[in-house]
Amino acid sequence: MPEKKIITDSGIEVQEVYTSADLPPAGTPEELPGEFPYTRGVQRDMYRGKLWTMRQYAGFSTAEESNARYHYLLKQGVMGLSVAFDLPTQIGYDSDHPLAEGEVGKTGVAIDSIEDMQTLFKGIRLEDVSTSMTINATGYILLAFYTALAKSQGADLKKISGTIQNDILKEYAARGTYIYPPKPSMRIITDIFEWCSHELPKWNTISISGYHIREAGSTAVQEIAFTLSNGKAYVKAAMEKGLDINVFGKRLSFFFNAHNNLFEEVAKFRAARRMWARMMKELGATDPKAMMLRFHTQTGGSTLTAQQPHNNIARVTIQTLAAVLGGTQSLHTNGFDEALSLPTEEAARIALRTQQIVAFESGAADTADPLAGSYFIESLTSQVEEAAWQLISHIDEMGGSVSAIERGFIQEEIARSAYQYQQRVETKEQIIVGVNSFQTAGTGSIPVFRIDDSIRQVQIEKLNSLKKRRDPAKVDRILQDLNDKASSGENIMPVVVEAVEHLCTLGEIADTLREVFGEYK
Repeated sequence: MPEKKIITDSGIEVQEVYTSADLPPAGTPEELPGEFPYTRGVQRDMYRGKLWTMRQYAGFSTAEESNARYHYLLKQGVMGLSVAFDLPTQIGYDSDHPLAEGEVGKTGVAIDSIEDMQTLFKGIRLEDVSTSMTINATGYILLAFYTALAKSQGADLKKISGTIQNDILKEYAARGTYIYPPKPSMRIITDIFEWCSHELPKWNTISISGYHIREAGSTAVQEIAFTLSNGKAYVKAAMEKGLDINVFGKRLSFFFNAHNNLFEEVAKFRAARRMWARMMKELGATDPKAMMLRFHTQTGGSTLTAQQPHNNIARVTIQTLAAVLGGTQSLHTNGFDEALSLPTEEAARIALRTQQIVAFESGAADTADPLAGSYFIESLTSQVEEAAWQLISHIDEMGGSVSAIERGFIQEEIARSAYQYQQRVETKEQIIVGVNSFQTAGTGSIPVFRIDDSIRQVQIEKLNSLKKRRDPAKVDRILQDLNDKASSGENIMPVVVEAVEHLCTLGEIADTLREVFGEYK
């Protein structure tokens, strides 16, 4: 009987045993952490010098409720905040818009105005925290809210640190919360790059995201290939605008997923660093920091199961180890109950404790790139890299990521991989504990977190109050100025900050650009 083949999710065959013959050829220069091409990490001492930033993604209901959760997380030892926004906020609708009905406060916090932002961070000095905001199509508006709030706190904008996701290409390919067509969306992103280089020099202007590509069903290889291709498109767009790759290149960051195949995930992170360094060097970067791939990781949402949800604690632990052994700069760990609802406080605390146990009890943080030199890891890193370069070359032949997305290539590749994975689950070629094997009869009772629909009415009342207190003539003048600058090609960020300071709402600002750019269908 022929021996069963074992393959990773990316289709890479795993050998029964690995030997020195599987290492890079003799004479290959030895790689060290903190040195080009950064396969082994972007810092020489990695976590001995500074642990990764432990973030917990939170945001739900109203700004008041999310603020209470942030204070709780900060007391539990979180080092950085990570904000989730509701769907209306993500696609540029105020809470009183008819399309917002049933969605306000559900997948994240509702932010309609600068006043909501003030409430969200009440009692938190923005100079003292690093904040990551998962926002794309309306990223420019949320960044303006954050900047205006920092100014009102008297903060030094040169010290404000954090990240906006701001990665619109993956929205067209995998997630769907886009507003404007690709070309004007790319223009907004390069406006943010340019403005932040002067006003918020420590701010990461984009988090080029493979996370949602993986959540949509891609393989590990596709995740880094499509993400790095998107990164290349952003770099080229910025350079075409006349920006210096050595300046904006230092403020690019990435956002990856961590799944359950520990070794393939570690190999993926190592390969991505090496590939990005070479890609940036080819594009003309000479500053070492502009060639470093720095990334945030979130454990895999799509790997969580509603069946036997406590099993998810073990999954998240494996994924945490993968991210840490792979050299992440910051990490969010999912709650075990997130296949059922937003995480309860208990689930969020266990998720954070998982990171802390790995950091302080496992030994994984004691030395840089601890799996380096493993016959298996080194071989797998090279195989993942080779397969990813093949995909990137194919996308380059199409004219780059924007063209590949417009032609549907990336979407089709992700859909095909998702279908093939589901087939393996259904035939039990891929075992999911508690789902297609090792099942139990009872479901058990897990407390779930529910969001009340009355939140929309609360937000509408806030909006009505705000509109009564502002100067309508000033609002009209600023929104017309925004329209003019968007039409003329001037950088829109200064006027967007002015608009939020004069109580223009998120929906009004997004609609002004809808008039200029149209909507992508």
